[in-house]
Amino acid sequence: MRRRTSITLTALLSPAAVLALAACTGADRPPASEAADSLAAALTAGDLAGVPLATSTSADPQAHLVAVTEPLVEAAETAGAEPTVAVAEVTETETDDGSPRADVTLAWTWPISADQAWEYTTTTELVWAPPPEDSEEPGAWETQWATDLAVPGLAAGERIQVERLRPDRGDVLDIDGEPLVTERDVWRVGIDKTFVESGEWEARARDLGKLIWTDPDDYVARVVAAGDKAFVEAITVRQEDPGTDFSVDDAREIDGVNVVADTMELGPTPSFAAPVLGRAGEATAEIIEESDGAIAAGDVVGTSGLQRTHDAQLRGTDGYLVRVVPSEADAEDGEEPRELFRVEATDGADLETTLDRDLQVLAESVLSGVEPASAIVAIRPSTGDVLAAASGPGSEGWSTATLGQYAPGSTFKVATALALLRSGVFPEDDVECPESITVDGRTYSNVPGYPASATGEVSFSTAFAHSCNTAFIGTAGQVDQAELAEAAADLGLGPSTPAGYSGSVPQEASQTGHAESVIGQGEVLASPLGMATVAASVAAGERVEPRLVRNADAAVEPEDAEGEDAEGEQDVTGEEDTAEADADAEADADGPAGDGLTQDEAADLLALMGGVVSDGSASSLGDVSDVVGAKTGTAQYGDGSQQHVWMLAIADDLAVAVFVEDGDRGSTTAGPLMQRFLERR
Repeated sequence: MRRRTSITLTALLSPAAVLALAACTGADRPPASEAADSLAAALTAGDLAGVPLATSTSADPQAHLVAVTEPLVEAAETAGAEPTVAVAEVTETETDDGSPRADVTLAWTWPISADQAWEYTTTTELVWAPPPEDSEEPGAWETQWATDLAVPGLAAGERIQVERLRPDRGDVLDIDGEPLVTERDVWRVGIDKTFVESGEWEARARDLGKLIWTDPDDYVARVVAAGDKAFVEAITVRQEDPGTDFSVDDAREIDGVNVVADTMELGPTPSFAAPVLGRAGEATAEIIEESDGAIAAGDVVGTSGLQRTHDAQLRGTDGYLVRVVPSEADAEDGEEPRELFRVEATDGADLETTLDRDLQVLAESVLSGVEPASAIVAIRPSTGDVLAAASGPGSEGWSTATLGQYAPGSTFKVATALALLRSGVFPEDDVECPESITVDGRTYSNVPGYPASATGEVSFSTAFAHSCNTAFIGTAGQVDQAELAEAAADLGLGPSTPAGYSGSVPQEASQTGHAESVIGQGEVLASPLGMATVAASVAAGERVEPRLVRNADAAVEPEDAEGEDAEGEQDVTGEEDTAEADADAEADADGPAGDGLTQDEAADLLALMGGVVSDGSASSLGDVSDVVGAKTGTAQYGDGSQQHVWMLAIADDLAVAVFVEDGDRGSTTAGPLMQRFLERR
């Protein structure tokens, strides 16, 4: 071995050192730092074509570099970041015979994920190769290639492996901290084309398909088109309480069928709060693309409902492991892979909802026989907790409870009554309740069957109890549209909430538009969640902010526009109904809410709602324990022959809204549903 003396280049050199350097470097030899920079740039690009190399083996350095770094390059591409190689240090030296050389330290940075990088250094030697005698070509610094230049300690035949360490997904919990959505055992059922001869694939696929669908042609086509060794899944069912007539045992009797045990993130039953909780499944191509490297193919993510809105919290953070895999010969000799870099996965955090399991099940049971879209929302006024948010089978998977937008009809008269109380109308004041009233050429009347005994000159409390449309329209001139919107907002109706869509009340309206607004029609819209919030605010004596989640990640942003994500799955919160709706919500938040609901105002409203039970349209609740107030509502839509029907009720620390998209009247259609729910709660 030749002895050498190291001379480290520094920014400031003494005159004697300058002379020594000139003797060492030579007038025509470029500094080694330039060659080191070129080497670093080439390694960053993964292309050694322009780098002079010297190697002691027959291995091709370029091929070796590509093979070694390929998994790291793929990880960086998935992370959407560029790897870098920089020169950390260059030390020019000379040997005893005066041959110039340099030691180079390279700093490597490999982005393994969007926010994690593997950083390390390697070293190599540059040797000056002078030009041949009588040659006009310049000399060059040659890089001494070795197997560990790209990765420290890498030996011949070894390779790099990058493994993602997947976190456990968090559970969605009920109000008592018990899991609602958690990992549950399932059966994946399908045709395994290796289980049966190719001539039988189509027939066996049709046999299985007929157990599931009336028309199995699509499944048969998928089986035929799949690869010769494919398993083509037809259906996934729970191992316990599958909630379907499909029989796994029947499927097993069919040749070619494979039943694979697996797990999925599922709720307690197929129907339990399904539109609210949403679903989790394998990430779609669009979700992967939008994630900026945070989500990869095969990841389980929330695709709808709360599971999508709060997916980042539930999903957790991937970990990563970089290790060296020994050569085949060394592996056969028992050599184990060795770890180079590890970032532990961070498990997802549980999502704590406010749903009460028993009340949710009860609400869904009450709605089980209702054919039109329907909903029951129950809120605890003292906390704002949404204890139940059920949508009936007629909603066809849509969260009518939290996203529905319907005219609230006479249930909105709670807000109108607040505006009138503020204008100086008292419950005992007399108002006129004629059979009809005309506003700007349009005639309005009361609902069919309105009691004649409650017409004429009656107290405001009587007009409220029997829901006299003409009395409310007759007093509409005492409040303007902005005051009406302000009263609604003070009851929690207006801006959308983290729990979902609440409602919308226009700030301005024509004469007829204002007349329709005071009775909850025209351009006034509300969700069952919004109207339950109105009742909860009356019960609480202050504006209630409903909540479905108790530990939401503050960084979570809504995914959808118009309550749906890119795949057509709904976001239960509906916090982005459109850019225009967002602007309206912001205006509502800044403008219509005034000084807020007072305890005295709430007490007056509760007394008015009490009269609806004792002497009005909700008298059917009179024998239900602890009911202290209610309000019915009927809102015509379409050509006027159909009605949205509503009922609000307050009982103990519970405020409930019942809604049916198409019914008779609030008292006759929504009323029995409310009674059944409150009696069995």
